[in-house]
Amino acid sequence: MAADDLFTGSIPEIYDRCLVPLIFESYARDLAARIEKIAPEDLLEIAAGTGVVTRAIASLLPNARIVATDLNRQMLDHAAIRQLDGNITWRQADALALPFENASFDAVLCQFGAMFFPDKIQAYREAYRVLKPGGYFLFNVWDDISANEFADVVTQALAELFPDDPPRFMARIPHGYHDRDKIREELMAAGFTRISIEPVEARSMAASPREPAIAYCQGTPLRNEIELRGVAGLEAATNAAAEALARRFGVGPVEGRIRAYVITAAQ
Repeated sequence: MAADDLFTGSIPEIYDRCLVPLIFESYARDLAARIEKIAPEDLLEIAAGTGVVTRAIASLLPNARIVATDLNRQMLDHAAIRQLDGNITWRQADALALPFENASFDAVLCQFGAMFFPDKIQAYREAYRVLKPGGYFLFNVWDDISANEFADVVTQALAELFPDDPPRFMARIPHGYHDRDKIREELMAAGFTRISIEPVEARSMAASPREPAIAYCQGTPLRNEIELRGVAGLEAATNAAAEALARRFGVGPVEGRIRAYVITAAQ
């Protein structure tokens, strides 16, 4: 099986160019606005990826110290290329073993990264540990894939293309961690006592069906699963996804529903 957290090769560039504007930017603005209200002086971001939330927060909190971390060095390297703010430090780090002292940050943030944590309670314990007393842990996760139309259509198209062994990355990881009761229980097990979970819907828009097809098939670890079925299958998979999206949403500009949960946890 391909690694679900492997963002290597051309994936970071395609992710940043195609997937970020497609599904991440609106939620980045949402999280940045929530962080701005907290007004932390010291902020830690986990699973920062290519830095879409990082840059949004830096523009709102120019005096804050921001440490942006990710497990994948290539994602951070791509993020650093676009850095415009001097208050951001990029650092490779594992969310399950954060290299920071206890009580180091006023807030910890994670945009669509918790689904990738192999031990979520341990990651939440680490977030709790590095928070100062009274600090906040904010993160978001995608709802079920059926509530996220582009991802759902792409996954169904690939199941038809590879009926004997369909790539299931999107359903298994990005859209596989949305049980609110389970999330609450795991946060409480990590020590958090004040927890809110809020659904947030948005619209995903692209100039053509091929744009989201490329974003999902080539700009996420779904690509690793596709290429395990033969490198030549990547273009076939992208074409199949684009054709399915066109049948569902039309051949011109396309628009689909996306839905996530925003979680705020405090000690």
